[in-house]
Amino acid sequence: MDATARPLSVAVVGSGPSGFYAAGALFERADLDVRLDMFDRLATPWGLVRFGVAPDHEKIKSVSSVYSKIGEHQSYRFFGNIEVGRHITGKELAERYDVVIYAVGTEGDRKLGIPGEDLAGSIAAVQFVGWYNGHPDYADLNFDLSSERAVVVGNGNVALDVARILCSPYEQLAKTDIADHALEALRHSRITEVLVVGRRGPAQAAFTTPELKELPKFTDSGVDVAPEQVAEEPGEDTLPRAVKRNLGVLRDYASGETELGERHISLRFQRSPVELRGNGKVEQIVLGHNELRTGEDGRVSAHDTGERETVQTGLVLRAVGYQGVPIEGLPFDPRRGIIPNTRGRVDGAERTYVVGWIKRGPTGVIGTNKKDSVETVNQLVEDLESGTLRRHERDGTLDVESWLAGRQPHLVTAEAWQRIDDAERTAGEPHGRPRVKICDLEDLLDVALNRSTSAKA
Repeated sequence: MDATARPLSVAVVGSGPSGFYAAGALFERADLDVRLDMFDRLATPWGLVRFGVAPDHEKIKSVSSVYSKIGEHQSYRFFGNIEVGRHITGKELAERYDVVIYAVGTEGDRKLGIPGEDLAGSIAAVQFVGWYNGHPDYADLNFDLSSERAVVVGNGNVALDVARILCSPYEQLAKTDIADHALEALRHSRITEVLVVGRRGPAQAAFTTPELKELPKFTDSGVDVAPEQVAEEPGEDTLPRAVKRNLGVLRDYASGETELGERHISLRFQRSPVELRGNGKVEQIVLGHNELRTGEDGRVSAHDTGERETVQTGLVLRAVGYQGVPIEGLPFDPRRGIIPNTRGRVDGAERTYVVGWIKRGPTGVIGTNKKDSVETVNQLVEDLESGTLRRHERDGTLDVESWLAGRQPHLVTAEAWQRIDDAERTAGEPHGRPRVKICDLEDLLDVALNRSTSAKA
């Protein structure tokens, strides 16, 4: 059979937002007949929407309905609980599929690079977020919530998510799909203040205005902001509108019109962590005070003044960014933490493309991935039309499911994932929750594969 007479075979590695948007963009092409298989090392799809978006952001999580619709396409298959690089290789995928698209995100986290960072109680936000969202990799972790103050290092939305969850009343969290083990631990938390610190000023913070503005709604508390840190500065009329909106919200908080609740968030700017101290565990964080300088390029940078501030705390969460990790057989830019690419086509790698954070770095909101994935798909189609991308002579995907099952007997298909989804939603319904997440891998497989406890392997 002429290779162009059969559907284009596509493997998407990763089932988060960027992977689904890439699948959707391919299916929407009227000029293209596609058969698409999506792979994930986890037993469940949706990636960041399931394990990254905070449980109290149910509206944002509702985008999963879009992914479910894409997953209903007749040319779509899902294969979960199979890891590229462990059960199968990227090289093997490229030998079977005409196209391989990596949508693996950025799994690593950035370090602070300060003394004491390895003390117990010094935690990456990615671990904490995974824990309260029921990610199987982090479900067994334990966090000491016995101190009165937690410190979050970072001035982005992840920092606000972490702070908000730590300060939210139990009654509010109990209505969400937060993992049960996290809900119980947070119920007994003794933390009364979450201090969020950023190295630059409020005008440089990466918060989005909706995330910043909603804090009192979810925490039943005002937000502690020092008035002098958000005082009006000359030249503010030239700032972007989003920055002006943030400053307006921060100044409302600084006015103190909304009282601080039993648990509250404090935002402090121009602070950098310089050391963590403690006897075997975090007991103090030393913060350096910064001054801001504007360079010739207009960029504002923070510079240490030498002034120090010691804060008592038993928990420090770093939310200073995610970091991509290398994939065997593909180029990698360690400075940017991405796979080098040209509009999504991986540099120097045949029939291989990237979408999402591993393509551009950990920036933007979930919706940003749609435009990003469309760009990659457009590049892919251009390459196909120009002959830069050539199909295999034969279709190597006909026996894929049996091939995968030979490598991973506990393969989770789309039908098996549907059983998990149904079970979680059914468990949540009596309690007014969107779902009760199954967090343990073996428990997930019991439901997915319809196996009894005695049949576990």
